[in-house]
Amino acid sequence: MTTLADPVPGGRPGDVERATALGGELAGRGVHGVVLSYVDTAGITRIKTIPVAKLPAAAAWGVGMSPVFDTFLANDAIVATDVLGSPDGDLRLYPDLDQLVALAAQPGWAWAPVDRITQDGERHPGCSRTFLRRITAAAEERHGVAFKAAVEIEWSVGADTTPTDRFEPVATGPAYGAARQVELSDFLAELLAACAAQGVDVDQVHPEYAAGQFEISVGALDPVAAADRSVLVRQTVRAVARRHALRVSFAPAVRGEGVGNGGHVHLSAWRDGANLYSGGAGRHGMTADAEAFTAGVLARLPALTAVTAPSPASYLRLRPSQWAGVFTAWGLETREAALRVVTGTRGLRDQAANLEIKPVDLAANPYLTLGCLIAAGLDGMASSTPLPEEITGDPARFDAAEAAKRGVRRLPVGLPEAVAAFREDALLRDALGPVLADAVTAVREGESAAVAGLDDEQIAAAYRWKY
Repeated sequence: MTTLADPVPGGRPGDVERATALGGELAGRGVHGVVLSYVDTAGITRIKTIPVAKLPAAAAWGVGMSPVFDTFLANDAIVATDVLGSPDGDLRLYPDLDQLVALAAQPGWAWAPVDRITQDGERHPGCSRTFLRRITAAAEERHGVAFKAAVEIEWSVGADTTPTDRFEPVATGPAYGAARQVELSDFLAELLAACAAQGVDVDQVHPEYAAGQFEISVGALDPVAAADRSVLVRQTVRAVARRHALRVSFAPAVRGEGVGNGGHVHLSAWRDGANLYSGGAGRHGMTADAEAFTAGVLARLPALTAVTAPSPASYLRLRPSQWAGVFTAWGLETREAALRVVTGTRGLRDQAANLEIKPVDLAANPYLTLGCLIAAGLDGMASSTPLPEEITGDPARFDAAEAAKRGVRRLPVGLPEAVAAFREDALLRDALGPVLADAVTAVREGESAAVAGLDDEQIAAAYRWKY
């Protein structure tokens, strides 16, 4: 379980003693440093590192980090809001000791996600991990609902000897083909071993559609732990790749054309230990609350894309008829719909049934993504929003009249359109709070300005090795 209480100066009861014991254990295993990790508004993982001997001090008093990173762009340029983006101030990074893990592919290092608080001991309103903890705690307190989540991770593999101004896949076998698995057999085997050593429950790893593309699926956890796991797994994939002279990209698009890398979210809602996506009287076994939750997410998808598809490169991936889910539609196992209801196999449905959200990529901050999806779904649940008719097949086949009749709309075709929808969505902005909401808007607008005048291939190149 994730630590749900906010950090406090001096440490929560037992934190310092526990950190002391963990530090001694890590040192005995040859660990010298701890990576303290969080994700900024642009989806970049930012870190500070400490010697393992300083872990108790970090648990008590945190580690300093400027709040300016909340308005960094992916290229490290800085934009500003009314309260963020200046060189002033400081924050404290507090490691979550429940998620601390020795890194199997980086001998000598451990890793922990952090929460950020102010120098005065208050929640930092720009901390996305704190935002997600707050949303999930409120869901349980107000609605009696808990969640399980998992983030699919897709990446493209090139050789680290290839110049960074281009991408050349090192595995060229067919999509989902055995040949590609053989080509990178040693890399994939070491990746599985590293995940197992770190306690990451892997469901599957396989070649994906595009040349040199792979995917790893991991077990579901509470939303905060699931977001943590997404960050940890990407760190692990990258570290293992480097040991095999490979370079990986999690960017939404590594080229201007073709299928990009997704980060589909799987989300299920639970009450009193029962999965609301199974055993109900609604469509495909959904309960009334599950249908309303799905409808709430569906209704806000255009605005949500400013969070789930936050890069100009995201819209190179979000193209029709590429299984990216670019229409406001849902369906049973329908891979062209933005929302895919997954029932699971008979006999496991009470545990496996979930909602898959497809227009998500790995430029997205996973804490913001999960928090906003949950906020949208809970609003649907609270207002009993009706779920429209499901679709089958590819929504791109509908003419304008048929699409309008079914309520099927194209999601934003570019980041400016997504930001405009986000600006108009009071629920999402209120859920984030004014500091985070303004940071999302400013960073997205900054990213759009940074690529003004670039063609698709240039946009892909600009973000290829940022994620």
